[in-house]
Amino acid sequence: MTAQTGQRIAIIGSGFAALTMIRGLRRKRVAAEITVISPRDELHYLPSSIWIPAGLRQSDRLRIPLSHYFSKYQVRFIKADLTGLADGGRRVMTTAGEVETDHLVIASGARFIRKLPGIEHALVPCEGLAVADRIAARLKAMTGGTIAVGFASNPHEQGAMRGGPMFEYLFIIDALLRRQGRRDQFRLVFFSPAEKPGARLGPKAVDGLLAKMKGLGIDTHLGHKMVRFEERKVVTEGGAFDADLILFMPGLTGLAWYEAAGLPLSPGGMIKADGKCRVEGMDRVWVIGDAGSYPGPDWLPKQAHQADLQAKAAAHNLAAVLAGREPDHDFKPELICIVDTLDKGMLVYRTLRHSLVLPSSRLFHLMKRAFENHYLRVFR
Repeated sequence: MTAQTGQRIAIIGSGFAALTMIRGLRRKRVAAEITVISPRDELHYLPSSIWIPAGLRQSDRLRIPLSHYFSKYQVRFIKADLTGLADGGRRVMTTAGEVETDHLVIASGARFIRKLPGIEHALVPCEGLAVADRIAARLKAMTGGTIAVGFASNPHEQGAMRGGPMFEYLFIIDALLRRQGRRDQFRLVFFSPAEKPGARLGPKAVDGLLAKMKGLGIDTHLGHKMVRFEERKVVTEGGAFDADLILFMPGLTGLAWYEAAGLPLSPGGMIKADGKCRVEGMDRVWVIGDAGSYPGPDWLPKQAHQADLQAKAAAHNLAAVLAGREPDHDFKPELICIVDTLDKGMLVYRTLRHSLVLPSSRLFHLMKRAFENHYLRVFR
């Protein structure tokens, strides 16, 4: 490893971006002391939680202990919540005390906006594996009724959203009910304030998803601002409809401590960064993954793959700084999404130069499952 001994790097978070950052730094032969600060020393692989209601996955299988990974890459782990920053990011305030660092990497993600009245009546799938277990239990107990599935964005930052999993939950539930021979006992409704939900996937993909809903007999309620949820009702400015089970993904915003710590924030509450993942106006402070607001195309996704690409760029740039060079690597904007439907999947791929949508195929479903095994092998 190169001689950065004595330098200290603190990474806040233990998700996709943080773990890729660790591996990237060590592959760049960075010998600095790395400390990870996070409430948990497990990776929760949420991309596969879509299969829990259908029994293809169990939540315990998707909780991956990280002790081996941290040991392999010589990482010090502190189990704590972060409460603030001081000295321009040189001191990190946590529930376990203060941590001093020379370089700070913020990879602590985002939170869902829970301001909509009655949102406690909806289940938010990406809030954790426990929610996927609750969805599975609710579906199993239902003998009929209406299932409403929808998502919204951050009104102040349209890209701060995660809609792809909701398309997957919708189609997987439809396929599961058909497989169980009880689809005719249920009404499925897809709802969103957007007239063309999932626009970041591209017009062709959106048209294909909406056409698929129509072909499957899934009703839509689109283009109406959300008003509230009730225990068994979705209410919008364009009308209301009954729902016995509501799955809803709100828009994303930054964690509460971001503003309290004096970090530069975008209108949507995310940490402002440049294409090299440097926090705007702060020396030796970096942000990667969902926590940041970055320059790029309007379809720039909030997804694990993009977080990995940002982490790789940040690791390259931080290694350069430690070696006395200027950072010179911009992250690559890239969207790769397989919209899974339980036994098939539709592939969507976007870069600055290319946009590709491939029709539903069994191959893409198998590819998604194979990628999970490949990705998690590193941590298991």
